[in-house]
Amino acid sequence: MELNSKIYIAGHKGMVGSAILRNLQEKGYKNFLLKTSSELDLKKTQQVDEFFETEKPDYVFLAAAKVGGIQANNIYRADFLYDNLMIQNNIIHASFVNKVKKLLFLGSSCIYPKLAPQPLKEDYLLSGYLEDTNEPYAIAKIAGIKLCESYFRQHGCNFFSVMPTNLYGKNDNYDLNNSHVLPALIRKFHHAKENNLPFVEIWGTGSPLREFLNADDLSDACVFLMRNYNGHKHVNIGTGTDISIKDLALLIQKTTGYTGELKYDLSKPDGTPRKLLDVNLLNNLGWKHKISLEEGIRLVYEDYIKNKNVKTW
Repeated sequence: MELNSKIYIAGHKGMVGSAILRNLQEKGYKNFLLKTSSELDLKKTQQVDEFFETEKPDYVFLAAAKVGGIQANNIYRADFLYDNLMIQNNIIHASFVNKVKKLLFLGSSCIYPKLAPQPLKEDYLLSGYLEDTNEPYAIAKIAGIKLCESYFRQHGCNFFSVMPTNLYGKNDNYDLNNSHVLPALIRKFHHAKENNLPFVEIWGTGSPLREFLNADDLSDACVFLMRNYNGHKHVNIGTGTDISIKDLALLIQKTTGYTGELKYDLSKPDGTPRKLLDVNLLNNLGWKHKISLEEGIRLVYEDYIKNKNVKTW
């Protein structure tokens, strides 16, 4: 991937896409194709086909997706399945037709079976039942993985997938109904601190174990793989360490300076008991994460306050 290569980042306004754009810019890349969802509806096949035929990108980072937390995934099941299938099918097929040199598709660690052995190895894909609350999203992502793999095996396309663990970072979604656990907790603790509330409510028991990766680390891994990896096998991207939701809440409480209590809403689902990625393949290729969880939470909380992401309740 040369510095003057034409690079299309699908989803460049989102947390992951914007992080990839920043990383590439820091490394000296300048020739970007960037379209907002209002300029290019990735669910519309004709629009995507015309865009690729006109622009002819050399490299594609497919970071566009409909995403959300447990509640959003469970409620909007049809939307998560349909929208994600359409987005990825359109872009991957158009990349094949227009002879894109290399494509990186961003999946999700929820592709792995609910009760798969831990840590999750790449080989565990399709070895068991999925977690029901995010099954439609996972099925869409699995289809994307297999589509990239199939174009590689049938047509020799240099298309591959990466599986990030739970992400957080700049440009995250802090909406309580549709966000993931870490940004939701940051918002809850900040609101409680600002309004002197006696307690913060945590969904579930607090016992599930989760792994968290800063989006800036993810973007660095994606650019590293785009430049150095040429295989059809999907690659896990994570830290290789996890933390309980309870300990995560305590860490965010410490970072925000909130002094009240924590209460657990046992009527809310826990989701998968544990989800830790095996990152040996990525580490052996020569990449490891740099941002610790404590440092990452501090940075994202500073960004949250700086950009006034606090909304009126």
